[in-house]
Amino acid sequence: MELFASPMACSLASHITALEAGLPVKVRFVENKKTDDGGDYYKISVNGYVPALRLDDGQVLNEGPSVLQYLADRKPEAGLAPAWGTIERYQLIDTLNYLSTEVHKRLFAQIFAPSSPDAAKAAAMAQLEPTLSAIAKRLGDRETLVGAKFTVADAYLVTLLNWCVFLKVDFAKFPTIQAYHQRHLKRPSVAQAMGVEMAERKRRAA
Repeated sequence: MELFASPMACSLASHITALEAGLPVKVRFVENKKTDDGGDYYKISVNGYVPALRLDDGQVLNEGPSVLQYLADRKPEAGLAPAWGTIERYQLIDTLNYLSTEVHKRLFAQIFAPSSPDAAKAAAMAQLEPTLSAIAKRLGDRETLVGAKFTVADAYLVTLLNWCVFLKVDFAKFPTIQAYHQRHLKRPSVAQAMGVEMAERKRRAA
């Protein structure tokens, strides 16, 4: 399988998941809508965004929650997603939908999009702290978002929290979130994926 990604973008969650599951996934970085071999990325992703996961048979998944769950289901023994039919699986879907729509698209997409008006950016920034408060309530006193094990929801949340750090959000107001983020940054799969992706960012900046 091939994972098309952009360094430190939302595709980081899929990169982390592939490493955590020990799956043979080749990460291919996209830049300016071109693949690493100069190809037109729009021929792989109609919308031009990441992640895109090209399967062995050539089919493509192009939405974060579906990519994450597909990777998790390829290695069920890794426990990255609860089994289908359990209430925990639907709690995972609930959480992924919340992170992808209410947090990622509603807030960060507005903040980072060059085309967003300043007023829209400011309004989204103003919602970051209330959103972190809501996430802290979801997390409670657990170390993971769904159940008692690291799942794809945690891979996604770590990615979103990285963006908060980039925006200089003060995690000191949210000690459970701060502890959660620091704990999972030390996870080998997270550290490895971020190391690869930060190296790619530095290569581009050189």
